[in-house]
Amino acid sequence: MVLFKSFVFFLLLYLLQGSSASFVRLHDNGYEDIIIAIDPSVPEDEKIIQGIQEMVTTASTYLFEATEKRFFFKNVSILIPEKWRASPQYRKPKHESYTHADVIVAPPAIPGRDDPYTRQFKECGEKAEYIHFTPDFVLGKKQNEYGESGKVFVHEWAHLRWGVFDEYNDEQRFYSAKSKKIEATRCSTGISGENRVQNCQGGSCALRRCRTDSTTKLYEKDCQFFPDKDQTEKASIMFMQSINSVVEFCNKNNHNKEAPSLQNLKCQHRSTWEVISSSEDFQMTTPMEESPLSPVFSLLRSSERIVCLVLDKSGSMSSSDRLNRMNQAAKHFLLQTVENGSWVGMVHFDSTATIVSQLIQIKSNTERSNLVEKLPIVASGGTSICSGIDSAFKVIEKQNPQIDGSEIVLLTDGEDSTARNCIDTVSQSGAIIHFIALGPSADQAVIEMSNVTGGKHYYASDVAENNGLIDAFGALTSENADPSQKSLQLESKGSSLTNNAWMNDTITIDSTVGKDTFFLVTWKTQKPSIFLWDPIGTPINNFTADSNSKMAYITIPGTAQVGSWAYSLQSSANNEILTITVTSRAANSSVPPITVNAKMNKDADSFPNPMIIYAEVLQGYTPILGATVTAIIESNRGHTEVLELLDNGAGADSFKNDGVYSRYFTAYTENGRYSLKVRAHGGMHSARRSFQYPANRAVYIPGWVVNGDVQANPPRPEINEDGQTVLENFSRTASGGAFVMSQVPSGPLPDMFPPSQIIDLHATFDEDKINLTWTAPGDDFDIGTVQQYIIRISGNMLDLRDDFDNALQVDTSNLLPSEANSEETFAFKPGNISEENDTHIFIAIQSVDKSNLTSKLSNIAQVALFIPEGDPSPDPGASNAKSGVNILTVVLSVLAAVVLLSLVVGIIVYVFRKTSSRKHSTTF
Repeated sequence: MVLFKSFVFFLLLYLLQGSSASFVRLHDNGYEDIIIAIDPSVPEDEKIIQGIQEMVTTASTYLFEATEKRFFFKNVSILIPEKWRASPQYRKPKHESYTHADVIVAPPAIPGRDDPYTRQFKECGEKAEYIHFTPDFVLGKKQNEYGESGKVFVHEWAHLRWGVFDEYNDEQRFYSAKSKKIEATRCSTGISGENRVQNCQGGSCALRRCRTDSTTKLYEKDCQFFPDKDQTEKASIMFMQSINSVVEFCNKNNHNKEAPSLQNLKCQHRSTWEVISSSEDFQMTTPMEESPLSPVFSLLRSSERIVCLVLDKSGSMSSSDRLNRMNQAAKHFLLQTVENGSWVGMVHFDSTATIVSQLIQIKSNTERSNLVEKLPIVASGGTSICSGIDSAFKVIEKQNPQIDGSEIVLLTDGEDSTARNCIDTVSQSGAIIHFIALGPSADQAVIEMSNVTGGKHYYASDVAENNGLIDAFGALTSENADPSQKSLQLESKGSSLTNNAWMNDTITIDSTVGKDTFFLVTWKTQKPSIFLWDPIGTPINNFTADSNSKMAYITIPGTAQVGSWAYSLQSSANNEILTITVTSRAANSSVPPITVNAKMNKDADSFPNPMIIYAEVLQGYTPILGATVTAIIESNRGHTEVLELLDNGAGADSFKNDGVYSRYFTAYTENGRYSLKVRAHGGMHSARRSFQYPANRAVYIPGWVVNGDVQANPPRPEINEDGQTVLENFSRTASGGAFVMSQVPSGPLPDMFPPSQIIDLHATFDEDKINLTWTAPGDDFDIGTVQQYIIRISGNMLDLRDDFDNALQVDTSNLLPSEANSEETFAFKPGNISEENDTHIFIAIQSVDKSNLTSKLSNIAQVALFIPEGDPSPDPGASNAKSGVNILTVVLSVLAAVVLLSLVVGIIVYVFRKTSSRKHSTTF
């Protein structure tokens, strides 16, 4: 029996590891099941579909040649919004949805900014989230700025699929090269061009040569690299794929290891082709002998949502108040979460199944109330999951013979040895299975059904105050609905209270939400006293109380008032458990609401590997910065850990200020499932919208050099960080699903967690000292304080990277490490450490914890031992940005001298005339 349970657990682990947001698979060198989704907010335009098809077809050929005949695009599904007109060529989607889209075609986050980019916030070599194109880009209206769309798609696909990074860096456009010249950050260095500044004023623009900055000794901030239009260099696609001659990725031989590109910073100075060659895709393929066929496209149009609840009412549901808690969560789903226009049915099951409601279209509260009346009252009998699913198929088929894309929400608290018998039927049905596991047991066969059909799976423990079951049901909004129609969770919390004890707090409703605002209070024993006040202090009464389901709720009519809503709940019994949940919808369909999305880096892992928690806070596609974000992780037995997530570009957080808040999690207490919930709050004057250009994007072409003449494109809009919009207060919560841990030892955990890698080491040279800054790691990844830092330097970057232990060590005896996520500073004199021909000093750090565990080597920082040489022939009258002679100064000086000379001459003439006048008077 023990062996069987171990087998079951590791099978569960295997199944969870196979789940992913993307359905793309590689088969016979071709990428299949790619989903390109047109956002519901995009106005209908069939040319967008044509543009997508032309882009992918061109990209397939370009990709095939760029990867030495290894990869191409085989088939692609284009997901079309429901509000677009129907067409005979449009089919109904199965598992395809916006959640699983690999490419999203949506309006720009900020009007006028059509940068193609990839949402990428994991480590080098790991798959990214999705590619974002704007309609104007797909329609070919931005070719001058970014190049051919097919080539750009390959650039972004390399981000998405293989986890490589850009070979340019807008923050460090130039660097001091070994040649002792200022070079543009690029790969390869064979790409030729000119460096210029484009100044625009009053609708006219002028170009001039770049000036050097007296502080950095590099070109001034606004200097840009303009490539030659005609080139012979073939690499690299991750620098500027828009150059006609570029058809390859930089490889080990032509990779520019010196440049401060994101690829070098994130991938330890490995070339993009080295990273691609080490990928699973590359390892499982060989070059093709013949050219592939063109991609095949499927056009899929979203339709009305069809969902059937399949609810477990077996005997085990009578324990731990499970039946009542299921009914509370299901009632919340029916009253608030499921969208108007959806079709909803219901099935109960124990050892057999009963259809209690055929599909009903939700048009008003009447249909919602009718479905609520169908929830189960008594728990008894065995468990037959397949019977419940089979009955759900019958419910769906009666209304619509085509099951494709229909959803089944299955809740069960136990295992069923016969569930595996219907896996094949489910996987071939075209339905999507969402699975909610209640309690410590979960059937691995159902998890497999959820994974293969593209469904979600959630876990809720028997600890009611964590509110996990309501959170799970609340997360099941339509994946294809317009965001303005989705229910958003503003608050979800609970508490265990004694008699007469109070649970008090405030809930913030911001201006982006307020429609259909719904307050829900639940209890375990006896109805509490409930008090609610709006932002101006008016009491809100008339809660609807349901004593059978032990819940009370109210919907605020119209649009809820913006501000802080206060509530007080007073317990009416000992050992009472009270929870409150608040949800709302967008106040205005034209203004995207603020959202938070949570996820883990993996669905399963084993001790002592860390998990990484990610939370995205966005408004539409615009990142929200400065929010306070916390994660609540609940174990199988109900133990909770609270962890603050950070957007500081250190530790687990790849990019600073990108709206993704991250942290390592290592506080494991047991084997099995853990659930994740995230809270995001924006305090007054702290949270703001980001106006930065997105990272991991195709480079904007400033212009071209044609026959020696620099021809500029229109300049990009200026980014004014001081003008970023400061947001009002807001609050959101979101469920991040579940993950599984194995091999967690019992008792206190041994210290097997090293400090996290330093990824933001920066160095500057100030006279005879090197100044270093970095973010402190922790004793256990990014928690605690490290014991010491080992800093080593070398005149050879690769020697430092590959043989760090034998590089020259810097004395750090006076460096006392700070707590994790603090800013560290350190200065030292390098002394006579370099060889005669060395041009740079390279610096790297390893951190050591109290158990003598060492971190990965930091990113490699560098300082130049020379002042680099700029362009040899500056424009007439050009000057240094902070020093040197300016032509205007010369002109003003000359004018001043002329004025002074005129003044002197005037004085002389005046004196001469006065003298002459006196002489004349004396004569008379």
